[in-house]
Formats: sequence, C-alpha cells, structure tokens
Amino acid sequence: MGPIRGFKKRKKAEKKVDQNVLAASLRSQPQPLDWWDDFSQRITGPLSQSKNSKNFESVFKISRKTFNYICSLVSDDMMARPSSVNDLKGKSLSLNDQVAVALRRLSSGESLSSIGESFRLNQSTVSQVTWRFVEAMEERGLRHLCWPLTEVEMEEIKSKFVKIRGLPNCCGAIDITHIMMTLPTMDSADDVWLDREKNCSMILQAVVDPDMRFRDIITGWPGSLSDDLVLRSSGFFKLSEEGKRLNGKKMELTQGLELREYIIGDAGFSLLPWLLTPYQGRGLSDFQSEFNKRHFATRVVAQRALARLKEMWRIIQGVMWKPDKHRLPRIILVCCILHNIVIDLEDEVQDEMPLSRHHDSGYQQQTCQSADKTAIIMREKLSLYLSGKLTS
Repeated sequence: MGPIRGFKKRKKAEKKVDQNVLAASLRSQPQPLDWWDDFSQRITGPLSQSKNSKNFESVFKISRKTFNYICSLVSDDMMARPSSVNDLKGKSLSLNDQVAVALRRLSSGESLSSIGESFRLNQSTVSQVTWRFVEAMEERGLRHLCWPLTEVEMEEIKSKFVKIRGLPNCCGAIDITHIMMTLPTMDSADDVWLDREKNCSMILQAVVDPDMRFRDIITGWPGSLSDDLVLRSSGFFKLSEEGKRLNGKKMELTQGLELREYIIGDAGFSLLPWLLTPYQGRGLSDFQSEFNKRHFATRVVAQRALARLKEMWRIIQGVMWKPDKHRLPRIILVCCILHNIVIDLEDEVQDEMPLSRHHDSGYQQQTCQSADKTAIIMREKLSLYLSGKLTS
C-alpha cells in the first residue's frame, strides 16, 4: 500500500505543534531557583518587610557581578576548613550564603542579633562567618589596594587630576576621617581614644586617586592624635621622605623649572616638598587664592571617597560597635578593599548613590603651621605658573 497523501506534511506539523506545547509546558512548570531566589525567600524579620527585600542590589548595595567576583576571591579560604556553620534548621551554609551574611553585616552595620534574625542564624554564626570573610579578604583582596605599580598607571592618574582643576604632576589626595567607637567602659586607659570633639574614635588616613580609589591607608591610631602626627607615624611618610615614593618623573613647568611628584592635603598637614597644602590666613594674593580654589576642588575626591566608604560600609560608622581594638583596623581595611573592588569592577550600583564630601560631620578643621622652605618655594612657583604669571 502506498503512502497516504499528505501524511509526511501532517507529521511535520504535528511535530511542530508538539514542540510548541512542550515549550509552553516547560514555561508553566516551576523553574529551578537560583541561589538568590532561594536565599531571599529565607529572609525574615524587618528585612523581609522592606519593599525592596527581594531586590539583590538594595540588600547588598552591589551588583550580582561584583558579588560573584568577591565569592571567587574568598572561595578557597572560606571553604578550605571543614564547615561547621549552619542555619537554625541545621542546614550547612554555602559559600554564597556565607558571603551574603558577611556583606550584609559590613554594609548595613546592623547588630549580630538583627542579622541573625533576618537570615535565621545564631549570633555566634553571624560573627564567625563575618570574621572568616574578613580574614579571607585580607589575604586575597589586598591587590585591589596598592600604590600604582607602573609609570603608565601613575601617568594616567596624573592626567585625570589635571582634568579636575589643572594641577600638574599630582599623584593623590590625602585626608583623615574618624571611625566612631563605643567602648563598654571608660577609664584613664581609654582617654587616648577621645578625640578633640570628645568622641571615642579610631583614625583612618587615606591617599586617594582621581577615581576615589584608595591607594594607601593607615588605621588603628587613637582619635586623640593630630592629623599631622598620624601622617608622620605612617609608612607612607617614611617612604616619601626616603625618596622611595613620589619619586617618579618630574614635569617641566617652564624652561629650567621642574615640578616633582606630590600629593595634596588640607591645612591639618605639614607643607612638605611632596605634600602641598593650601595657603592659610587672610590677605592672600590673587594667585594664592586661585591656587587654593584649584587645590580644594581637587582634594574633594578624598573627602568623597571617605564619605562613600562610610555610606556603603556602615559597620564602620560605629553606631552599635563595641570594638576589639585589634580587630577593628582589619575590618576597616577590608571595607576599603571592598570599596576599591566596586570601583575596579565599574559597578553601576554605586552610580545611583549620592555623592557627599561630609565624612566627619561636627569636626573642625585642624591646622598645622609646619612648612618646609623648599615646599614653600615650590608651592609659590606652582601657583604663579597656574595663574600665568610665571615666565621663563
């Protein structure tokens, strides 16, 4: 018997329909949850009641791309030891779970009990996971916080500083902020932590590039110390004084006049050959006032970087912090590393955050009268050059 006319065509049509039905069926069936879908369903307490509780970015202030990269950094260290961290139901926490808990703790500044309630964990588990993450980031993430390694990288930084307000051969902006602490008891031994505003604080000094990236930091010093004393106690000061830093290519301003590499800072620091501060006092000349305007507009990058750091990583705002003074500097360091990672990965979530330069509200400007003679001459010639009054 011969083939029935049209059978092959109908068979093809039926096959096509079957595929469409199959596709529709698959769409209607529950799809496997990815990690965040599952994790967000486990969130309870105040966090779950937020309108944006299901939005990853609103919970962690970073993108999934950045989160995944951070997980890849700490994976070996956090998963190397036998895991004894479980939720309240006895379920082992995955790498993503642990990183999420630690990042939430660092970014929200919420208490251990609040984080534990939201993620269904014991307070001790939250503390253990956070500290394990801090140790791993110290080991694996430090390459994101370093002084420029090549001349090409430094030249790019200088070029970006010029674009801000025209300061040539500038390699960074330095500033200091206070990390608030709440000590359980206060006795004579704790007086050193009381700063000039009578707050209990720890100092963070940072040198920042034009992209608000931290290039050098020092922390752990008591808030009672002056900005200039902290600088002079830092490794950055020693390296710069010994000519091992800020010793790169000089720039010729005019014939016979060269400008060395330098950073800029406010009046709380000494005026040094490698650290230019603004003119102080009244009755400044036009070119001195112009220099101060350029100087201020440029060093704002450091103020904004520190303000962004405190806004994104609120654990260092110290609202509920009763610190181990040996652990707090390490937590501050990791927050600075995370700050840089967000910048390095060009995370678009940060673009949605407002820029502020107020990182030490309520603190008065410190002043330092110390000035190196060579630096005085260098600043004067640079100011005249910028105003067009310096001729060869």
